[in-house]
Amino acid sequence: MMVVRKWCGIAIGAAALMVGSAEAQVATSAPPPVAGARPVAVERIKVRSPAIEGNLEGNAATRDVIVLLPPGYAANKRQRYPVLYALHGYSIGAEQWAKEIHVPGSIEGAFAKGARPLIVVMPDSKTVHNGSMYSRSPTTGDFETFVSRDLVAAIDAKYRTLAKRESRGLVGHSMGGYGASRIGMNHADVFGALYMMSPCCMSARTAQGLDAKAEAAFAGVKTIEDAQKLGWLQRATLAAASAWSPNPAKAPLYLDLPFGDEKPKADVLARWAANAPLAFVDQHVADLKRYRAIGLDVGDKDGLAADTATLHAKLASYGIAHDYEVYDGDHTNRVAVRMQEKVLPFFSRHLAFR
Repeated sequence: MMVVRKWCGIAIGAAALMVGSAEAQVATSAPPPVAGARPVAVERIKVRSPAIEGNLEGNAATRDVIVLLPPGYAANKRQRYPVLYALHGYSIGAEQWAKEIHVPGSIEGAFAKGARPLIVVMPDSKTVHNGSMYSRSPTTGDFETFVSRDLVAAIDAKYRTLAKRESRGLVGHSMGGYGASRIGMNHADVFGALYMMSPCCMSARTAQGLDAKAEAAFAGVKTIEDAQKLGWLQRATLAAASAWSPNPAKAPLYLDLPFGDEKPKADVLARWAANAPLAFVDQHVADLKRYRAIGLDVGDKDGLAADTATLHAKLASYGIAHDYEVYDGDHTNRVAVRMQEKVLPFFSRHLAFR
């Protein structure tokens, strides 16, 4: 039976590649403290990913990962736990993501309010252009396989996990929401529950905004260092191109941009469109129906609300059971509250705990 919940508002605003700025992504409200909350153990580890090795951008194959172990983990030596993998957005890494969602307080608060104990894993997927798009690219590296295979294997080997798909959850916000949708559709054999928070990049992007001025700015880029001096949106364009239109023959950036000679390049835009979840969701209906639960939410003032609503409608049209909520908020301001009040309880209800 399909479960659809819509609390408030009409989805508004236009879809975008990414929204906000690097600084805005950490300006979030902390959830109210919960009396009696017990501390979680925070560990910072490094995970080597064969899938990322050899990428043309030189992104590190050894990735920083934050691991949060629930209260009682150290004492209960025989207990094994489900794992929630939480993916950050564009222009930030794991450390800034932790600040954005007010870790560890939001996780401790969720447990104190009744969420069952699980392990939370936050991998860093930031790249030279500020984001991997959690995609598979010789230029950027195969971050999709890093999350779905290398990271999962490393966590299962190091911690007392319940090493089965029914006990693994995947959640992401913004670019991480895109990653959760992409990885979720492609790897339903690995994860058992899925949650997308304000997912970006759902629909095929056009060449809007990529005008002669932008083309001139990119033409001046001769090195990675030059690229890192560009503006936020221009760097986001490079991140998308690195992930979705790689070109190993085109040094120094090893990518194709979706414009040239002051006009869009249809072939490059077609490659980008092929990576839009709304373009390939129809091929993954059976995969999505394997999930124990799927969650989808977005703020009513978020520019990504329209595409999120379209994804909801697409899932509903196929009878894919999911929770959908439009809440009072923008792209970032309530993300920490959502983690404590909605996301952790969602996985507490739907993952297998034995």
